[in-house]
Amino acid sequence: MTAIKHALQRDIFTPNDERLLSIVNVCKAGKKKRNCFLCATVTTERPVQVNVVKVKKSDKGDFYKRQTAWALRDLAIVDAKDAVKESPEFDLHFDKVYKWVASSTVEKNTFISCIWKLNQRYLRKKIDFINVSSQLLEESVPSGENQSVAGGDEEAVDEYQELNAREEQDIEIMMEGCEYAIANAEAFAEKLSRELQVLDGANIQSIMASEKQVNILMKLLDEALKEVDQIELKLSSYEEMLQSVKEQMDQISESNHLIHLSNTNNVKLLSEIEFLVNHMDLAKGHIKALQEGDLTSSRGIEACTNAADALLQCMNVALRPGHDMLHAVKQQQQRFSDLREQFARRLASHLNSVFVQQGHDQSSTLAQHSAELTLPNHHPFHRDLLRYAKLMEWLKNTDYGKYEGLTKNYMDYLSRLYEREIKDFFEVAKIKMTGTTREGKKFATLPRKESAVKQETESLHGSSGKLTGSTSSLNKLSVQSSGNRRSQSSSLLDMGNMSASDLDVADRTKFDKIFEQVLSELEPLCLAEQDFISKFFKLQQHQTTSGTTTNEVEEVDGVALSRSYASGVPQTVSSEKDMIRQMMTKIFRCIEPELNNLIALGDKIDSFNSLYMLVKMSHHVWTAQNVDPASFLSTTLGNVLVTVKRNFDKCISNQMKQMDEVKISKKSKVGILPFVAEFEEFAALAESIFKNAERRGDLDKAYIKLIRAVFDSVEKVANESQKTPRDVVMMENFHHIFATLSRLKISCLEAEKKEAKQKYTDHLQSYVIYSLGQPLEKLNHFFEGVEARVAQGIREEEVSYQLAFNKQELRKVIKEYPGKEVKKGLDNLYKKVDKHLCEEENLLQVVWHSMQDEFIRQYKHFEGLIARCYPGSGITMEFTIQDILDYCSSIAQSH
Repeated sequence: MTAIKHALQRDIFTPNDERLLSIVNVCKAGKKKRNCFLCATVTTERPVQVNVVKVKKSDKGDFYKRQTAWALRDLAIVDAKDAVKESPEFDLHFDKVYKWVASSTVEKNTFISCIWKLNQRYLRKKIDFINVSSQLLEESVPSGENQSVAGGDEEAVDEYQELNAREEQDIEIMMEGCEYAIANAEAFAEKLSRELQVLDGANIQSIMASEKQVNILMKLLDEALKEVDQIELKLSSYEEMLQSVKEQMDQISESNHLIHLSNTNNVKLLSEIEFLVNHMDLAKGHIKALQEGDLTSSRGIEACTNAADALLQCMNVALRPGHDMLHAVKQQQQRFSDLREQFARRLASHLNSVFVQQGHDQSSTLAQHSAELTLPNHHPFHRDLLRYAKLMEWLKNTDYGKYEGLTKNYMDYLSRLYEREIKDFFEVAKIKMTGTTREGKKFATLPRKESAVKQETESLHGSSGKLTGSTSSLNKLSVQSSGNRRSQSSSLLDMGNMSASDLDVADRTKFDKIFEQVLSELEPLCLAEQDFISKFFKLQQHQTTSGTTTNEVEEVDGVALSRSYASGVPQTVSSEKDMIRQMMTKIFRCIEPELNNLIALGDKIDSFNSLYMLVKMSHHVWTAQNVDPASFLSTTLGNVLVTVKRNFDKCISNQMKQMDEVKISKKSKVGILPFVAEFEEFAALAESIFKNAERRGDLDKAYIKLIRAVFDSVEKVANESQKTPRDVVMMENFHHIFATLSRLKISCLEAEKKEAKQKYTDHLQSYVIYSLGQPLEKLNHFFEGVEARVAQGIREEEVSYQLAFNKQELRKVIKEYPGKEVKKGLDNLYKKVDKHLCEEENLLQVVWHSMQDEFIRQYKHFEGLIARCYPGSGITMEFTIQDILDYCSSIAQSH
């Protein structure tokens, strides 16, 4: 261990100006035993610093390295684990606890003893030594291997004083004065000892010689002590006097503190009183206005409004802690509650009277609007009531029960008033519809009073848009009203209503204007009432807080209806919007049924009216949803739009059904089928109605369904036709369809237009070929035989050598078809075609020209065969192409 200590001193601590005092070989407790050394060191320079250093032997080589150092002043506790039983374990508490196991108990005790001595000598802070034997904590410890190091070295550190420069110079001079100072150190030391003794004797003699001065000095010190005692007596008296002054000053200070505390309390009390007086005192004028204020005049309403606001502020004042315990505050709060209850009753009673009176006043004006298609204006009523809007807001915030009661009474009175007005309004609309159209005149063929007409229109009430009665009864009306009308079975528009041919453009325009006027009157009425409800009852109509509104489109029967869902919107805003819708629904509960009844009547008058209603209703729904997708008007019109769309779909379905049921006469030619002509009428009317309309997509879908049904029905009728050839029926009707689609330029039916043209062309060619047949029958049979021989392999120029097809036989056949005979055959063919074709489509000349072209084609074919099979024979036909053109032209002109 000594060798290790010297090695550590030499290699590690001497370069750092440190001296090693104690060393212990340790390893960490509880881990693999990797030995290291804990060293107690002090610095050689002053001030002395004491450290505990951990030194570890390097894995690569036989040298040591400094790993960790702790200052001894950071050591808090030294725990030897057991003061009685010897144990090599001990703990050092620095910033954390380090647990060590020494290689031997002796090394552990020596190290702890050195730490204790260093702590006692250099540190003011006393380290706690626990579980350490008392023997180790004594000043002197048993001698041991490290005792000389731990004790002697420390004393040497304390006694050793380094010579300064002057002392070194004096020693050198002294040693120079003695020749043997270096050669004979003992003689030099004896010489110095003798000189020291001489000096000590001189010092003693000097002290003895100065005894008299010492006595004088002692006498002076005694006198000084007496003076000090006198001064202390005077200071004691002064202290007693100051003590009495201190007590008086303490009393004065305490009195001043009490005065300051009293003033502070008075200021705070004044502040509390001023707060209560300023915030809980209601002016006499306000009290009088609440108790007796005039609620009929504008000035009185304003005074009551100001008084109600002042009362609300007094009642809602935020009292400070403890105020509610004051008797005066309780009395004032009770007084405010009584005033609030009294004024709330007076306000609710007055507004109920206003609602009732307004209902009576408005009813008196109904007679003025009974003959006009207008709704009474409620603006004056709203203007008068809006004066109470702030009072309603006050009532809503202070007495919600009475506010709800007023809301209910308003809905009850106004719903009855609006129901009378709206029903009368719709009755006028129905009378105008039935009285100004031809249908209305037909309904009134029998002598009836106007009340009977009303009863007929009222029979539609309650059906919510469903048509009543049978379609056969309406068809009977249609047949009886016009003798020259087409038969019921061939009419496209006899499906549960009157024939559209009997309704001219003026009648339909009249219906369109009436329906538009109805919607135009209802829309501002609903919007004005909704705006009034929002302002008067202080309900949040529009979203003003942060949040997003998501509009979702829901499709019902092909009708896109917007539904709004608010995200991030407070629940109060949503509930108030719901309350507005509920109030509007109750007040205008009769609008939707009345609209459905009016729609049913319009559909009964003319099913084509559903086109007008779909366009108008869609436009109004679109406008209402742009303003507020969740409003009552938007929702109601959306529901009615569903009914209109169903009627429109029903109209299309009935037309398609009637096409399937159509039957044709077996005795007369077919011509243009009724549903084809009436599809043209429907399409022309629809294009004029749906121009720039929002619901163009619905019409396009209907077009597709109808045109496919028309195509199928035309083919069905053509297949069943007995009088008129199938090709003629197909040719004429598809030509009419093609002409209609070309004229109207319906973009969604471009494919059907091309298909109609193709069918017309195909059946025209087929009819021409079928009707023309083989006008030169024998000649045609002859050349068919020639072509058969060529097909069998006989060369064309050798056909003339065949017995049955020689030149003589060819001349014989050609002689049978002179020009006169050909013209006669063409004349008969023209008459036959004229019988087949109808006059409406005017296709006779087109067909005749096609037949002429086909005849010329056959003629050229025969001439080509003659030229190839009978070359140089000089055989030609009895007539020429020019003769054919002349024949066809003269026949066409003669007819």
